[in-house]
Amino acid sequence: MDQLVSFYNKRIATQKELLQKVKNQLLTSSILRLSVFLLGSFGVFFFLGNTKLVLGIIIVTIAIFLYLVGKHTDLQYKRDRILALITINETEIQVLNRNFHHLPDGLEYRDDSHYFAQDIDLFGKGSFYQYSNRTALPHGSDLIVALFLSNSIDGISSKQEAVKELSQMPDWRQDFSAVATLVKADATTKTIASWLKGYSTYVPKVMRWIPNIFSLISIVFLDGYFLGLLPGYPIFILLFAGLLLSGIYLKKTSKLASDANRVQSTFQQYQRLVLKIEEVQFNAVILKRKRNTVLSQDQAASNLLKQFSAILGALDQRNNMIFGFLGNGFFLWDLRQGYKLEQWIAQHGSKVEQWFNTIAFFDAYNSMGNFAYNHPGYTYPQLVDSETVLKSTKASHPLLDPKKAVPNDIDILREQFFIITGANMAGKSTFLRTVSLQIVMANMGLPLCADEVQYNPIKLITSMRTTDSLTDDESYFFSELKRLKFIVDEIKTDNYFIVLDEILKGTNSLDKAIGSRKFVEKLVGSKSTGIIATHDLSLCEASADLPQIRNHYFDAEIIDNELHFDYTFKDGVCQNMNASFLLKKMEIVE
Repeated sequence: MDQLVSFYNKRIATQKELLQKVKNQLLTSSILRLSVFLLGSFGVFFFLGNTKLVLGIIIVTIAIFLYLVGKHTDLQYKRDRILALITINETEIQVLNRNFHHLPDGLEYRDDSHYFAQDIDLFGKGSFYQYSNRTALPHGSDLIVALFLSNSIDGISSKQEAVKELSQMPDWRQDFSAVATLVKADATTKTIASWLKGYSTYVPKVMRWIPNIFSLISIVFLDGYFLGLLPGYPIFILLFAGLLLSGIYLKKTSKLASDANRVQSTFQQYQRLVLKIEEVQFNAVILKRKRNTVLSQDQAASNLLKQFSAILGALDQRNNMIFGFLGNGFFLWDLRQGYKLEQWIAQHGSKVEQWFNTIAFFDAYNSMGNFAYNHPGYTYPQLVDSETVLKSTKASHPLLDPKKAVPNDIDILREQFFIITGANMAGKSTFLRTVSLQIVMANMGLPLCADEVQYNPIKLITSMRTTDSLTDDESYFFSELKRLKFIVDEIKTDNYFIVLDEILKGTNSLDKAIGSRKFVEKLVGSKSTGIIATHDLSLCEASADLPQIRNHYFDAEIIDNELHFDYTFKDGVCQNMNASFLLKKMEIVE
């Protein structure tokens, strides 16, 4: 951990030095722009009686000023990117110190009906999502959540390969994330892709060449006027004609400009993200395949997005009153840029959604690579095809402070069922969530909190936190029965690792004991694999009749009138319970 903190602190120091340089450059840029404006204003005032010279000064001043504005904008972006990098590294230090509850918690993704999401602290305050997620884009967050919830056992080795490679690219990962952080979109990528696919053209095809001819005539007339070869009135006639022609399409152009303005920033930032993807040669199969989706065109996606962004920026110049007036009057600016924009949409609009998806993919896998980099002591599970389902040495839950966590060994075979008993607060539920999260993380291709892991890929299904539903007028017991029915139906069609915590809690002890025993027998008969935690010691007797059952427990001891837990996973049946002791200790009963 100390090495990681040192690494991030060095990066912060480096970026702060760069930040000061950029701030100085921004100050110089501001002074230069002000100087140009003042010089132009002075020139107009000094030569006020010379119409030609005044008009020339205005045009030159505007051109220089717009150029300087562009350079200033580039410096502002560079400053913002440096600030984003500083924040990224500061965040990593905070998380390494177990301070992460201020990060997005992903509660909006909660799904109580999912196979396991409700039970294993995937979302919410203090969740695995909050701890591990570093996606910078909404689309990237959606994708990493989809990976969390996919319950897919396909291509795990390829996923591991991709995560490993990205984990060893901290500079590239941070640069990508910093650029992604700066994407401030007024519209979602889904909305943008839909707009591009459904766009209807309005600019006549003849505008492919009319603006060029009109611009050429304007330049000839303006040059002739300034050289004293032509009178001034033809220029005003030309200006009026240009404004009239542009005005015919003004309403539709304004609508296009408004829509384009909402996506311009997104395209500028996404173009930079695509460029980051294009500039690196990946070795992992998944990464190479995804990178090829932005390289398989006649032109690289970054160039095409840059073109589109440039057209959007050019069209946006119409919002400058002086430029819009002169640009449309002399060069049919709106129609020129509108035609270019529509041609780009027609040729490349259908590809944009795929580019967005590729960017989201790298955003999500960047997050997983970052997680792996921050946990160099974790291990990637060795995929096996044997009776072993999960064999972990010194496994812990990643959300537990490693200084306090008590690691345990896990070794469960296919078609085995562990019945775990133990005192309250002894560690049963944490153990269930550790095993469950190891399966989820392994299926995603992430390294696990363990010294060594052998894993035979399997899907996960749990029932640990069933709740009643006032909305559906549904009792707790009926909610649990529905969940158990869901599990029974699922294991008929696929192979699952089943994790249950205190089943049939909503009924009396005798009924619970009988029902639990029958349910366990059904699970064992289905050749499923899994773990059941219970306070019902009678359920442990099933091991005498069912060889697939193994009894384990977590213990508690009372020493010097204090309750002590060792949080160690042991073979056998727990004999020490602590409810009565705690009631007395907390002076609830005598």
